Amino acid sequence: MSERPQNDDPDPTDPFDELVEAETDRDPDLAVIEAGSRTLRAQAGPPQGDPIPARPADPEVDRALRAVEDELAGRWGETKLDPSVQRIVALLDVLGSPQRAYPSIHITGTNGKTSTARMIEALLSAFDLRTGRYTSPHVQSVTERISLDGAPISAERFIETYRDIAPYVEMVDAQQEYRLSFFEVLTAMAFAAFADTPVDVAVVEVGMGGTWDATNVIDGDVAVVTPIALDHTDRLGETHEAIAGEKSGIIKKDATVVLAQQPVDAASVMLKRAVEVDATVAREGMEFGVISREVAVGGQMLTLRGLGGEYPEVFLPLYGAHQAHNAAVALAAVEAFFGVGSDHARTLDIDTIRSAFAAVSSPGRMEVVRRSPTVVLDAAHNPAGGRAAAEAVTEAFGFSRLVGVVGTSDGKDVRGLLEAFEPIFAEIVVTRNSSHRAMDPDELAAIAVEVFGAERVQVEPRLDDALEVAITLAEEEGEFSGAGVLVTGSVITVGEARLLLGRS
Repeated sequence: MSERPQNDDPDPTDPFDELVEAETDRDPDLAVIEAGSRTLRAQAGPPQGDPIPARPADPEVDRALRAVEDELAGRWGETKLDPSVQRIVALLDVLGSPQRAYPSIHITGTNGKTSTARMIEALLSAFDLRTGRYTSPHVQSVTERISLDGAPISAERFIETYRDIAPYVEMVDAQQEYRLSFFEVLTAMAFAAFADTPVDVAVVEVGMGGTWDATNVIDGDVAVVTPIALDHTDRLGETHEAIAGEKSGIIKKDATVVLAQQPVDAASVMLKRAVEVDATVAREGMEFGVISREVAVGGQMLTLRGLGGEYPEVFLPLYGAHQAHNAAVALAAVEAFFGVGSDHARTLDIDTIRSAFAAVSSPGRMEVVRRSPTVVLDAAHNPAGGRAAAEAVTEAFGFSRLVGVVGTSDGKDVRGLLEAFEPIFAEIVVTRNSSHRAMDPDELAAIAVEVFGAERVQVEPRLDDALEVAITLAEEEGEFSGAGVLVTGSVITVGEARLLLGRS
């Protein structure tokens, strides 16, 4: 594989082996890859460099962070759930209810949650509000989950926040039937960090579902529901209606609900819940939406209709129609937060809106990490996400030949995901990531052969080898052929590919 990072050490450590050794209990299935934001407060300007933080340079800080990571990893992982908010409520009570110290925008849905959260954060920051953002899962560092003023929390502050709440965590552990989980402790840390900053507004993404999610201790002034699809059916239900029932739990009394386009049965559940709690509903395609979009260099040019009016010539440096719809949802959520459409009818400052959207980034979502041949990363991990990714890569890149690198997780609709990519992949290289929940590559290959045919499928158990094979296949077309590689299937696969390709 060309352009691999060089190492002068005569006995270099294999990057893939390092990834395996660093394996944690984090769940690759829970959400999309996200980490940090390029957008700071208006007066600070965007931070420079990769939005995903590297390990701390100070050895002492790195050791302390690893100790905290080990303590968190020793708790229930995100795939082991007890559907209750009892433990997180008990912890936040002894912490003085930090989640009550600021207003919140709460986000649920199946796909697009974190991209939408990042856009909301960028818009709020552009209007000079101090923001806190909580998203999951992380890619390379657990600190990515908690963002302050548009940037991931520092390792030092992450360690300090954990140490501050640790005695209270132990107190609650002793009083409960089950110890607090990894996600519950992180949620409390985020809320505490937001209160200590202090932030003007928190943008909070659910971990899974809504009703019993650990984040559902906040009373979101605005509840955002991104598109609902079939995922985590073993925990949330096997129909759109059942999944919507769980996710509708974040809609609180007198809130404003910003509803992305939904399956009819899911929308019906959400609207019924809104009526029950006297919430106001803004629906994509009715009260707000995408008026027009055109592919542009590095992204797309949009005209959006918000709750207060029209916003023309908005450049979004992200690819795909799904990201345009995420942008419309984010804009409506921020308008609702500012009272646009209810207290008064006006648009927000167009130049501020344009500046904010132009600064948005979303690592691992149609992210180009290499050129000649072009390598794109996308963390699609369910059929709906796969279809969106396939449409986006076709529209934005127009590759003459596309090679797929796919590593998925057990328990997913793998066939549906592969079928979404079958029309666009000339060949597919199946592999696995370092997670203990990664699907066996031979089992994945068996399904891939049924979908693609044996002649289009290769198996490379190691991700670094899979990347090398795929890039070599693309290079066979020649430097100016327009061939490319798409790495997809899991947030962990994409995150590890990002590391192996030298992006952090």
